[in-house]
Amino acid sequence: MISNQILQNTIEGLKGITRIDLCIIDTEGKVLAFTFPEADTYTGSVLAFIDSPADSQVIQGFRFFKVFDENQLEYILLINGGSEDAYMIGKIAVFQIQNLLVAYKERFDKDNFIKNLLLDNLLLVDIYNRAKKLHIQAEVRRGVYVIETGREKDSASLESLRTLFGTKSKDFITAVDEKNIIVVKELAENEGYPEMYKTAKVIKDLLANEEEEQIHIAYGTIVGEIKEVSRSYKEARMALDVGKIFFEERDIVAYSTLGIGRLIYQLPIPLCKMFIREIFDGKSPDDFDEETLTTINKFFENSLNVSETSRQLYIHRNTLVYRLDKLQKSTGLDLRVFEDAITFKIALMVVKYMKYMETIDY
Repeated sequence: MISNQILQNTIEGLKGITRIDLCIIDTEGKVLAFTFPEADTYTGSVLAFIDSPADSQVIQGFRFFKVFDENQLEYILLINGGSEDAYMIGKIAVFQIQNLLVAYKERFDKDNFIKNLLLDNLLLVDIYNRAKKLHIQAEVRRGVYVIETGREKDSASLESLRTLFGTKSKDFITAVDEKNIIVVKELAENEGYPEMYKTAKVIKDLLANEEEEQIHIAYGTIVGEIKEVSRSYKEARMALDVGKIFFEERDIVAYSTLGIGRLIYQLPIPLCKMFIREIFDGKSPDDFDEETLTTINKFFENSLNVSETSRQLYIHRNTLVYRLDKLQKSTGLDLRVFEDAITFKIALMVVKYMKYMETIDY
């Protein structure tokens, strides 16, 4: 149902145009919106008018109108004065309120449809039938964003995003749980992942101005059919989690940039433990001291280049070689050999993944 604030804004706007007082009362006699203070004194007359067969009637100097929604009586509109002008203004006001009812119902229906679409709660035939009924194009390029604001039931951020994208746009802003906001963004033929990243930056900047909590944004791949929107949503959800594990420094993560991280994220924990145990003989690759870990990470950052790594660490080349030799003796892996380096890198990521899974509150 339309919120009282929307109704109040509507009649205030009409009063500003016509300079006539208006009031909206529901079928139980409750005053919902008004432009004059004594509106509640007419509730008795309203209840009597509800039982009458008339759609419009002059009572106590006010003209009463019934507002229907698909033949169901929803509101009573009061306008002071029984003149023809008041009658015409009343008919316009009734039409305006009925349009609001239709718009809100359509938005509610679309929101429900998008939620069920994201959660895979619809049969394929239902997806296309309901999309057609709701005038949602099926064969359009779309991408899904998942935004985590750090606050549960963040209605303020939800409304800010709806304002950003506009109520008349073909984008959808919704939420399927209490922690995340979802944006289903329509993309033009010439728009791709650079444009998706730019949109994510705009979202981040908008929400960062409103709160101090860190904003995390992830988005899935671009899909061309409405039936594939749920896939993009699942990818965005995965990107959000994988980003927290392997890309802590990033506020915006794209599914297409996850690399091997998305494979590790889908491994069962027992298999991960077995891998670490077999490779490192029961030890953990993150048990090394800070100096060794810094050396390893910098070596990987520089694509196994000894000279560049030693330069960035401000150590002699021979010192770096000594550290790598020492590491080889303790683990059996020589990071200067590509296959050993890959094994060690994967092991570090697996350990990071296992530690993250231990912190999750199921």
